Amino acid sequence: MISNKKNINIAIIGLGQIGIYLYNELLKKKKEIEIKTGKKINIVAISAKNRNKKRRFKIDKKIFFSNPLKIIDKKKVDILFECIGKSDGISKKVVEYALKNKINVITPNKTLLAKHGDHLAKLAETNHVNLEFEASVAGGIPILRTIKEGLVTNKIKKVYGILNGTTNYILSEMENSNETLEKVLKKAQKNGYAEPGDAKLDLNGFDAFSKVRILSALAFNIKISKNNCIMEGIENIELKDIKIANQLNLRIKLLGISEIINNKLFETVHPCLVNKKSYIGNVNGVMNAVITEGRPVGETVLQGEGAGPGPTSSSLLSDLYSILKGNIKYPFGIPYNRRKNIQSFNNEDYANSLYLRFEVKDKPGVLSFITNRLAKYKISIKRIIQTPDKKKKTATIVIVTHKTSEKNSKNCLSIFKKNKNILKFPNLIRIYN
Repeated sequence: MISNKKNINIAIIGLGQIGIYLYNELLKKKKEIEIKTGKKINIVAISAKNRNKKRRFKIDKKIFFSNPLKIIDKKKVDILFECIGKSDGISKKVVEYALKNKINVITPNKTLLAKHGDHLAKLAETNHVNLEFEASVAGGIPILRTIKEGLVTNKIKKVYGILNGTTNYILSEMENSNETLEKVLKKAQKNGYAEPGDAKLDLNGFDAFSKVRILSALAFNIKISKNNCIMEGIENIELKDIKIANQLNLRIKLLGISEIINNKLFETVHPCLVNKKSYIGNVNGVMNAVITEGRPVGETVLQGEGAGPGPTSSSLLSDLYSILKGNIKYPFGIPYNRRKNIQSFNNEDYANSLYLRFEVKDKPGVLSFITNRLAKYKISIKRIIQTPDKKKKTATIVIVTHKTSEKNSKNCLSIFKKNKNILKFPNLIRIYN
């Protein structure tokens, strides 16, 4: 039991941007941690793929293990930080093995938790240790602890917000700098807001969607959902869309949404057009913002940095302090066997106003073909913006619609794939009220 120990042994697995920053923070703050908790921490083992890789901070190679599983066998570890970041493979093996050996685990690994969180939570409960993952959602914002502890007596019906700092930075910077997504992504990578290699999981919405799964489980006391959901990223957002949104007094944000509708679970991640004057419309840069709606508290808003090793390490250290205080807690707030499965809301019934951008040949009859098709599916038009390009003999047509269902819009838009006067499939962005 941590509460009975004065000296606490720590292992860090994974020394990427987050792991190496955390390693340095723990070394710098040893005295501060002892003053605040009465515990002396000792980093007794570290592990990563490459022992000799150049890193931001120097490591102690005497405590380096090539095989992280051997740490658990050879060292007496009380708390293990898993910072590898994979959903399976060595990430899963290390966390499982640590929990089975009664070692407390702290991780920022949202993909691991979204896929295996129920299984790992059950393991932690069985072995009477903690599995902490505050850093897995919204960087430095203490949203998970707020739901588990601060809002514990509330019945939450909805959680939504900006859950990916990388994409929020990209969308904000595209607007501010008038540069393309590709150029701004390189800036994000240079500044440490996006992975240096492949940022696909940020751009395609998967990162934010993993966080939605975790938030749903905590907010609604349910098992992690495996339902098919709407998941779209920002890869198709062009500078042209940013500029047109500005004309409409709107701004594009990638939102993650989880709510209970008619006792069914609805989860989604997709780009949204939001009013520039709204709160969510003014959360820019690497900032995240999470909004909960519940009874009796009403609406609660938390905002903070959601990308980069600094905010993530802040949450990892928050989890460390929690464990050092000696409390064993249920990973998802209530016991595993009290968390239920819930039926899924039908995605086809999800309804929004739409922004549709068509790139077309500038010919008579093209606009009427589009509007007639929309009318056939009872999609009513609120506004049309038509911008011709006389040199190329093309035009950009933007149509803003009144509310319509996912089913309606899919069926309606399918015909545009085959029309020779429509140069590319229309770009669709939902308008979030």
